[in-house]
Amino acid sequence: MAEQGHFPLVAIDPVANAQNEWVALSLRLAPGADLPQRLQAVFAGADLLTAIAPLDCLLHLDGPEALTVPVLTLLPPNRIGLVIKSEALASGGAARQLAELHAGGYRIWLDGDVPEGAKAPAALRSAARDCRAHHDAALAPGRLVSLFGPHLAHGVDDARRFSDCENAGFDWFSGDYSLDPDAAPAPDDDGSSRRRILTLLGLLARDADSRELEDQIRQDPALAYHLLKLVNSAAFAVSTQVTSFAQAITVLGRRQLQRWLQLLLYARQQPDGLPNLLLPLAARRGAQLESLSRQAGGERDAQDLAFMTGVFSLLDRLLHMPMAAIADELYLPEHVAAALVERRGRLGAWLRLTEAHPTESALEAAGVSPAAWWNSQLHAYHWAIQVGRNV
Repeated sequence: MAEQGHFPLVAIDPVANAQNEWVALSLRLAPGADLPQRLQAVFAGADLLTAIAPLDCLLHLDGPEALTVPVLTLLPPNRIGLVIKSEALASGGAARQLAELHAGGYRIWLDGDVPEGAKAPAALRSAARDCRAHHDAALAPGRLVSLFGPHLAHGVDDARRFSDCENAGFDWFSGDYSLDPDAAPAPDDDGSSRRRILTLLGLLARDADSRELEDQIRQDPALAYHLLKLVNSAAFAVSTQVTSFAQAITVLGRRQLQRWLQLLLYARQQPDGLPNLLLPLAARRGAQLESLSRQAGGERDAQDLAFMTGVFSLLDRLLHMPMAAIADELYLPEHVAAALVERRGRLGAWLRLTEAHPTESALEAAGVSPAAWWNSQLHAYHWAIQVGRNV
């Protein structure tokens, strides 16, 4: 883990395929003359690639010049993909260096249109596109069919743009499109499982008898399936198979049961439906707020409430309800409700950080060091990846 000194800021975004499964994480660092040194600081230890396994990194760069020999020794070609802006090809040596990197086993995406008068190496046939920078550009259906994929569309911020990019032949996507109300859930989702989960969370809050919990779980086959699947997954590594709800409650413990129920609010409601992209996002926010609370010296109860705040922060998107109404229905502690509804207080400040790529000044205002932020990112993405694979 990073030492509690200065650490480079790294913007991390999940990359998903058309089946709503995370396939990689995009990493961006601010450009600058010291970029090679910052890249070495990020990749010097095994923490990053170990934390996000089995996913790989897509490293976004303006050009290949930051990929010095000391940097490349830290970037295993089987785990690192390079997304390079096509404008770099205007420089005479960039095409040759990219061809050499490709020959050395690195997967390379050319981001954007090749500059007039420049030529891309013939071997580089995977495309990327920044949809925020080219939001008015037409995406012709099938325009990428003749190229080798997977092709990456990033900055995809709504469901319509996602559809346009998919029709154009892009395979991988990143951006805020999962937050678009038009993206999910499906019209045939009646929300019954979610109502049952909210009832269970209420029972747990008042320390109800285990039999009451069992009765609620038994009434919902989908919820029962998800719960037993979770308990028997690699996330818990139990020595014997769990086959009953009473056993599941005992194995999980009430704290863990409460956490998994919070996350199961985001689980797919239909067995044959696509995964809900809000699930790993909620898991990441919850785990990151929990980590920040722990690093700030928070007690176990404070960490639990921080986790809850992060997970619940997307319920307004999921349930299509105002957050204030949700907070009232759940009888949340006052400081948790303030964080969720108005982003007030310490939890609210931390939550704002997880909703964007914070600057050093934003971290300082929230009382978070760059190293603490990096450690919380690693913890959060590691856990979100595991959750996404098990729910």
